[in-house]
Amino acid sequence: MTTTYILTLSCPDRTGIVHAVSGFLLERGGNIEEAAQYNDQDTGLFFMRVQFACAQADGAALNAQWGVFAQTFAMKWALHATAQPMRTVLMVSKEGHCLNDLLFRWKSGLLPLDIRAIVSNHREFYQLAASYNVPFHHIPVSKDNKALAEAKQHDIIQAEEAELVVLARYMQILSDDLCRKLAGRAINIHHSFLPSFKGAKPYYQAHERGVKLIGATAHYVTADLDEGPIIEQDVARVDHSKTVEDLTTIGRDTESQVLARAVKWHSEHRVLINGHKTVIFK
Repeated sequence: MTTTYILTLSCPDRTGIVHAVSGFLLERGGNIEEAAQYNDQDTGLFFMRVQFACAQADGAALNAQWGVFAQTFAMKWALHATAQPMRTVLMVSKEGHCLNDLLFRWKSGLLPLDIRAIVSNHREFYQLAASYNVPFHHIPVSKDNKALAEAKQHDIIQAEEAELVVLARYMQILSDDLCRKLAGRAINIHHSFLPSFKGAKPYYQAHERGVKLIGATAHYVTADLDEGPIIEQDVARVDHSKTVEDLTTIGRDTESQVLARAVKWHSEHRVLINGHKTVIFK
C-alpha cells in the first residue's frame, strides 16, 4: 500500500541537507512528487517542503525514524499524510462572508479541511451551520465572562482535536493565554487599512480619506494584535465614485479570497513560520 506524505522542515543551513533528505526517502522507497526549498541569507536558516509517496505505510514508524535522523541537523519538522484532511474549527461573529465562503469551498472539495465545529459569540449563523451539518456552538462573550468563554472555546478546540482555528471575522480580541495555546495554528483576517484606520467602521474612515486602494491581510494570531506573521495579502483599486457600501462590498470579497488562499496553503502544509515572517511554498 502506497501512502502520500508531506514533510516540512527548517534548520540551520549547511551543505548536504537536500542530499541527506533525498537519501533518507530513497532508502525507504519514497518517490518525491514535489519539492521546494529556501535559504534565508539573513537568518542562516534552511526551509524545505517535500511531498512523496512511500510504500512504508506505517506512519508511526516513519515518524520515529525521521525523528532520529532530524536530530543530526537540529531540524524543526512535521510529517503529515495527505489522506487526512486538516481538522478545523471556525470562529465568527456577525459578519458571515468569510464563513460562508470557506464552508462553500470546503463542501466543493476545494479545501482539504475537516470542519468539525463553528464557534460564535452570536446566534446569527446557526442555520448556515446546520445547512452544512456542522455543529454550532454559541458562546456569548462579555467583559465579565471572557475568561470562562475562552475556556469553553478552548475545550471545544481540544475536543475536536483541531489542527487549525480560523477567525473568519471573529470580532473579539483573544487573550494572550489563548493566543499562546493556538500559536502557529490560528489564522485571522482583517482589512489592510490597519494601522491607518483602526477601530470601528474602517470603510467609512477610508471613504472620508478618499483612499485609492483597499485590501485584506491574513496572518497568524499572536498576542500582539494584528501583528502576527503575514500569510497572504491582496488589494483592490477604487476611486472617488465608490460609496461606503461599494467599499464594504469590495472589501468583503477581497477578505474572503485572501482568507481562503491562506487557509488552503496552511492546510496543504505550504506555510512555514520564519520568525516574524512566513515562507510559503506555493
